[in-house]
Amino acid sequence: MNEPIPVLRAVDGGTAKLMPDVDRDRAWLLTVDGAPQSYVDLDDPVHLEFEYVRRLAHVVDCAADEGEPLSLLHLGGGALTLPRYVAATRPGSRQDVIEYDAGLVALVAEHLPMPAHSDVTVHAADARDWVERSPADSFDMLIADVFGGSRVPAHLTTVAYARAAERVLRPGGIYAANLADGAPFAFLRSQLATFAEVFSELALIAEPAVLRGRRFGNAVLLASQSPIDTASLARRTASDTFPARVEQGSGLARLMRDAEPVDDASAVGSPKPPGGAFTVG
Repeated sequence: MNEPIPVLRAVDGGTAKLMPDVDRDRAWLLTVDGAPQSYVDLDDPVHLEFEYVRRLAHVVDCAADEGEPLSLLHLGGGALTLPRYVAATRPGSRQDVIEYDAGLVALVAEHLPMPAHSDVTVHAADARDWVERSPADSFDMLIADVFGGSRVPAHLTTVAYARAAERVLRPGGIYAANLADGAPFAFLRSQLATFAEVFSELALIAEPAVLRGRRFGNAVLLASQSPIDTASLARRTASDTFPARVEQGSGLARLMRDAEPVDDASAVGSPKPPGGAFTVG
């Protein structure tokens, strides 16, 4: 059998590269301009290599009874790691994926096709525009993992965007976003303040070293109008290879401090990661 070889292609957002994993058959790492975007094992879609993706998967796992189908809107597609996980663990779920980079959509469809009957529809479109045009009360979860290069785009950081996201969620629905920041957490604090303007319940999942400001890293922001099952999330995240902590209530209030919500006029993207933080060769 021929060994898989890397795939290199120019896409709208830069140069995409699919690299085979020598330790797992039919497993691939997707990077764009050297920044890792997704890891996919086509034979084992529940294998999640990136820790932040595992944390998003824990949120999905805790959102409803085991195996119960959900309706999900994913902002940011990459190689569709999380939609594959949901399709495998919650058969019958309806999933829409919004990916701005049409070239990347085509590359993934060609080389990493979704299994048949997955009920996952990928749309090449702008994430905020799609959310603002979506019907109200149409999704159980909205998962945002959108990065232009290595930064969250500014127009996905504002109160107006948060209101649009809240509108498309059904009662009890959950918003989950992958963010990245480091001390003194100006961006992360502003996002907590922004989503607190719209949602009554917030939580944050991150490694203790990130929360203590020791290094730049990912944090998963959760928002809902209903209580979030943080106890189950805390048990799951604490047992990961790289354990994370779930913060809410007074812990988040201390982190947020005097941060101000972000409007469309003042919005900026998330900070650029320090050299080498999320880059592979």
